[in-house]
Amino acid sequence: MIVMNVEMDNFFAFRNFRMNMSYPKKIVDSSIKGEFLQGRSNFRYKKVNILMGANATGKTSFGRFLMAVFNFMDTKQFEKITKVIDDTTQDAFFTMDFITNEYAMYRIATRISPGISERYEMADIAVDVQKVEISKKDSYESCCKKFKEIQLQKGNNFVEELEKIRGLSWLFEYPSDSLTRYQIPENHVERYTNILEKTLKALDPSIKKVERIQSVDNAFVIRMKNRNVIMQDGKVVDQEILSSGTKAGIALAMVVASIINGDHGFYYCDEKFSFIHSDIEKAFLSVMIECLKDNDQLFFTTHNTDILDLHLPKHTFAFLKKDIYDEQEPIKCISASDYLKRNTDSLRNAVENDLFSSAPNVEFVYEIANLCQMN
Repeated sequence: MIVMNVEMDNFFAFRNFRMNMSYPKKIVDSSIKGEFLQGRSNFRYKKVNILMGANATGKTSFGRFLMAVFNFMDTKQFEKITKVIDDTTQDAFFTMDFITNEYAMYRIATRISPGISERYEMADIAVDVQKVEISKKDSYESCCKKFKEIQLQKGNNFVEELEKIRGLSWLFEYPSDSLTRYQIPENHVERYTNILEKTLKALDPSIKKVERIQSVDNAFVIRMKNRNVIMQDGKVVDQEILSSGTKAGIALAMVVASIINGDHGFYYCDEKFSFIHSDIEKAFLSVMIECLKDNDQLFFTTHNTDILDLHLPKHTFAFLKKDIYDEQEPIKCISASDYLKRNTDSLRNAVENDLFSSAPNVEFVYEIANLCQMN
């Protein structure tokens, strides 16, 4: 599954927000292989999307919005999307261009009107789903022109409109230090066990081995130097003895295993490395990118500026910035490639000099020091 373009208004803190995942020019000798729809080399898309920015700029919210849209399309339950509307007294709107498992691009346009009652009803939801075929010479831009020839209109029933969509598949992972249950793959369990062991060993030298308990379904033992930890059906017994980084590694192993197995096609990995050393984060991201299959797509959010040193195309990086004084567009998405056109342009220098105006505001932190002088 590939997301090509997202526009939304009145979801979370987003107003008139747009993020585009196409890129117009072929990159020679790119370190990311296959950044195009297989069999359609002109249809280029950003296979890897690294989102950076200060705290509370929308990196996690953007992923949660995508997950809400995917669940809405999959379950046909409008509550999946209405729960992320910010101002329920105003219209909410989104449109998304995406590809599933065929040579066709979908465009879903949804408008949700304020309900007459306190709760939304089916009559408040207007959905239009259109689909165009992707021919061998088509690009994303040429497919967008095809949509212009189709008149968007409200379907009689949003459920019937959503029934047009086939082939959805995704995996989202968000940061948490208090997960009660971890996802465990249903297939290739031995491979997952190997990945889990290597992941946890990289994060905690006291871990000696991870083994599958053959006599118990979906059960694993994490063997440490002085004790063992049991994980069954995704639940870890005595998980308080594991470090925050090690617990994050359990969830991370699932993401890596899913990418290697080709389970989903679309992956959103949100700040899973908050408790993990920078070098390990860089290594895991490199492995994720290397293991992506044809027509896969990865979104990866991080605060770690060392990621900028990876040899990746500039269009891979996008920066979210928040301007609370701009009511029309408080959160903006800035693509690095829109600013840095030459191969010699340094992305790290651009970030360190705050070219994208996305640096965190530390002024209030330093103002705390003034309180010391008051005593």
